[in-house]
Amino acid sequence: MVEIAEIAVSAAELKLGTEPVQGDGVRLSHADPKARYSLRARDAKVLAAVIGRALPGKIGDTDGGIACLGPDEWYALLPAGTDLPRVEGLPASVVDVSSRALGLVLEGPGALAVLSSGCPLDLAKMGVGRATRTVFETVEIVVWREAEDRWHVEVWRSFATWLWNAFLAVMPHAK
Repeated sequence: MVEIAEIAVSAAELKLGTEPVQGDGVRLSHADPKARYSLRARDAKVLAAVIGRALPGKIGDTDGGIACLGPDEWYALLPAGTDLPRVEGLPASVVDVSSRALGLVLEGPGALAVLSSGCPLDLAKMGVGRATRTVFETVEIVVWREAEDRWHVEVWRSFATWLWNAFLAVMPHAK
């Protein structure tokens, strides 16, 4: 892992980049705006019927912008403006978390090295089209492998500036 302690400063001192940054073999940018939903239900069939969409059945699988993160938990990353129905009177939950998180994109041959520098999982073994919840250093993230060399990283807004700068700190060492 690359030591990123030098960016352990107050949030007021960090700036979240707005323009893509190109490094040696890796590009960091913001993801396009998305609608984000936290979905929970013990019975996936009930939830699928409520939202009118199929749900992936296995942890790590994705289907139509929805990732299965746990036995009763899904995360939906849908086109901006998508509105899912609310649940009333059923044992399920649909919560719009669009304001809570944002997406960063790492792409290029060095993207895996940047992401792996602070992540305990062996992301090289993660197949394209898979998603998982993990951490980068101590920050919780949701990672989607969109292509062999393209990763979508969801992070809570309160940690986004730190994560952007952590990725920037690692990029010169990504090979």
